[in-house]
Amino acid sequence: MAGSPSRAAGRRLQLPLLCLFLQGATAVLFAVFVRYNHKTDAALWHRGNHSNADNEFYFRYPSFQDVHAMVFVGFGFLMVFLQRYGFSSVGFTFLLAAFALQWSTLVQGFLHSFHSGHIHVGVESMINADFCAGAVLISLGAVLGKTGPAQLLLMALLEVVLFGINEFVLLHLLGVRDAGGSMTIHTFGAYFGLVLSRVLYRPQLEKSKHRQGSVYHSDLFAMIGTIFLWIFWPSFNSALTALGAGQHRTALNTYYSLAASTLGTFALSALVGEDGRLDMVHIQNAALAGGVVVGTSSEMMLTPFGALAAGFLAGTVSTLGYKFFTPILESKFKVQDTCGVHNLHGMPGVLGALLGVLVAGLATHEAYGDGLESVFPLIAEGQRSATSQAMLQLFGLFVTLMFASVGGGLGGLLLKLPFLDSPPDSQCYEDQVHWQVPGEHEDEAQRPLRVEEADTQA
Repeated sequence: MAGSPSRAAGRRLQLPLLCLFLQGATAVLFAVFVRYNHKTDAALWHRGNHSNADNEFYFRYPSFQDVHAMVFVGFGFLMVFLQRYGFSSVGFTFLLAAFALQWSTLVQGFLHSFHSGHIHVGVESMINADFCAGAVLISLGAVLGKTGPAQLLLMALLEVVLFGINEFVLLHLLGVRDAGGSMTIHTFGAYFGLVLSRVLYRPQLEKSKHRQGSVYHSDLFAMIGTIFLWIFWPSFNSALTALGAGQHRTALNTYYSLAASTLGTFALSALVGEDGRLDMVHIQNAALAGGVVVGTSSEMMLTPFGALAAGFLAGTVSTLGYKFFTPILESKFKVQDTCGVHNLHGMPGVLGALLGVLVAGLATHEAYGDGLESVFPLIAEGQRSATSQAMLQLFGLFVTLMFASVGGGLGGLLLKLPFLDSPPDSQCYEDQVHWQVPGEHEDEAQRPLRVEEADTQA
């Protein structure tokens, strides 16, 4: 399973050299440019005669903990549904997130917090870096099982840069509001990964089709990821919103939307399932679509009813996507979406962006009062109308789709370079290609049990 001696030798050198180079280059850039911000630096903080209780750390760190758990536990375990790819799902998530959070600290720092020749970091930069890592992991879901770790690191290297540029254009140049990242995180990550998957299309992937499914215990482990994501998603959407009513409202809207999307998912899964039975793939994924769909609008005056309606719609659309659209995506458009990111992040992300357009267009001083300034500062200052804000929200969606599509195309060409190690068509979705698996030399113990064999043993 390890492959030819030349392939094994290339694998032995390729990943270590790339990891050492990326970590070394990142360390040098940190040494030259990265410094503590005034809320973190010992001298600067105490010079201002502040109370320690006023430090932003105590307000933001609980949300950071939740987001961090989502990135490293939630995303990783959500992808372990593949019966023979659990090590890779969790391990490559760990690897990519660890690199992406360092690289994005630099990229986002140069774009957002670079002054006096330095990047200044604190708890907010940690949260922003985790958001970027989340987008990279969404893209990973589209190509999971068909790429090697060196390819994935190069994907992250490119995607983090484009993520930072897209985020800067939307949030700073256009003044778009996107607290929970329906556009900047979910839509960008999903369509970057889908275009990447299209460029890397494998016409002979049928050779590994028997490994692409799940088994009982792999689906059970994947539900661990689902539950982690579901529980912590209100923190994800509210982590960087304005303290006070804005953060409170964001968490509430996400909370209700997730609950409604779960009921919508169960309803549609039973309705379209074989003999009225539930499909665990739907439950693992579509139940989370409520968190995605209110990412843009959760800090706005969406209303609890609006959050419930949006969540239910997202859960049903996502479930129908898994049932009907995923097969079409592969057969007609040649997009092999391993984890169904189009259904969980792509379509709900676009719906969330459109919901943000609607809610922004309805923003008034009467509805928001003095809180309008924290949600729509340019409207509060009279620099733009609610209609203008809505149009810019819509334009932000198109900008995101453009960056994601172009970036995914470039990433696909980069990952197709012949010297990069990728699994052959017959060995996709197989841990033994990249990992030492216990019992890997025991063919009978590792080989999936076929139906006829199970019947014989019974």
